[in-house]
Amino acid sequence: MHSTDRASAEPASTPSRAAAPPLAAPPSAAPLSSASPSGASAPGAPPAAQGAGALLEEAGRYAADAVALRRVLHAGPEVGLQVPETQRRVLHALDGLGLDIRTGERLTSVTGVLRGAREGPTLLLRADMDALPVHEATEREFASRFPGVMHACGHDAHMAMLVGAARLLAARREEIAGQVVFMFQPGEEGCHGARYMIDEGVLAGSGPDGGEGRPVDAAFALHVMPGLPSGTLHLRPGPQMAASDKFRIVVRGRGGHASAPHGAADPVPAACELVLALQSAVTRRIPATEPAVLTVSGLSAGSLPGVIPETVDLTGTMRTLSAGTREVLHALLSQVAHGVASAHGVRAEVSIGPGYPPTVNDAGFTGFVLRAAAEALGPGSVQVLPEPGMTAEDFSYVLAEVPGALAFLGACPPGLAPERAPALHSSRCDIDEGALAAGIACHAAVALGHLSGRAEAAP
Repeated sequence: MHSTDRASAEPASTPSRAAAPPLAAPPSAAPLSSASPSGASAPGAPPAAQGAGALLEEAGRYAADAVALRRVLHAGPEVGLQVPETQRRVLHALDGLGLDIRTGERLTSVTGVLRGAREGPTLLLRADMDALPVHEATEREFASRFPGVMHACGHDAHMAMLVGAARLLAARREEIAGQVVFMFQPGEEGCHGARYMIDEGVLAGSGPDGGEGRPVDAAFALHVMPGLPSGTLHLRPGPQMAASDKFRIVVRGRGGHASAPHGAADPVPAACELVLALQSAVTRRIPATEPAVLTVSGLSAGSLPGVIPETVDLTGTMRTLSAGTREVLHALLSQVAHGVASAHGVRAEVSIGPGYPPTVNDAGFTGFVLRAAAEALGPGSVQVLPEPGMTAEDFSYVLAEVPGALAFLGACPPGLAPERAPALHSSRCDIDEGALAAGIACHAAVALGHLSGRAEAAP
């Protein structure tokens, strides 16, 4: 989940890495041991849910290995579009499942295609791979081995759950009519990794020998949320998450001596007024029914008490839920900046860095996911979100191309109330590993339901 435009769309450099610990051998098609790693909720006995189906119990047989893989990935995080060790571990974990594997050219992505026993539609399931430039403070025994780099947004859990789902679905290959595309994507945190993978053909489909295949019909992704009850699923039709764009405004005046501001063109009062004017403009020009958040998060000017500076630098983000409001807010930012600057006899230079578009869930597919997840987890574990969030996510690029949905999976750590759990992107962010079984079951339920035609059924 992307909440700051930290990186450009160009490949990010990767910190040097120590030798990675060995991985356990990939499993056979038989169910895996349910023994739980120390400190984890018992994967062989997933969280109880009234009315939960057999699929959750089946997913629990794969959860111990998912927990182990998540911990290995957590200990060796990498950032950006280039995550070679993470890619190697994912490839190793998928080995032996009979998938058609393809790796990225401009990024270290992994695409695995599971072909069912019969022809049918194509569903994409996605997990992001990259970590954040955050110094971990959890003190877990599997904490990051690399100072200043941490899986603080749950992408380690996303990969582990998707590998678990691949193993479960591979064991059910004979029941599948169609294809499942497993999309392991680097560069979600500000690097537009999903767009790179779309450009490289992840939605196009491929045949058994790399030839033309059936394009992706629908797509689904999960994102863990420590602030939601563990093992519960939350999504909504329509906008689930926001567009996020960054901006920079340079207010340019004429410097001078602090004792004689009348002889200068002081950009500081103009910049201060601009911060307030932007907030007023949003509330007066954007309808209250159209969510829009403009935050000035950085302001820098001058370095000496006796000197009026030449420039003031303002930076921040704009977040919206619709293309129309996004366009209006971009124009409003520029209009207000130039107007306030002109009133003060200074100039404003405005630049906007487009970020991710809104993440919009298809209404019909969302209804199908809600039904499939309720069957898998129990009806009490599935909820419709009352409102969207204003964070951003580059799975939005996929959902702009094909119908689908992104859902939040509750993963509040044991012993904490959800509202007290450290948030995503926090240096103390942690999850309940017992929720991984629910995530595996949700991926599998969506895949099996879609490939059996139940996604088309009326609720």
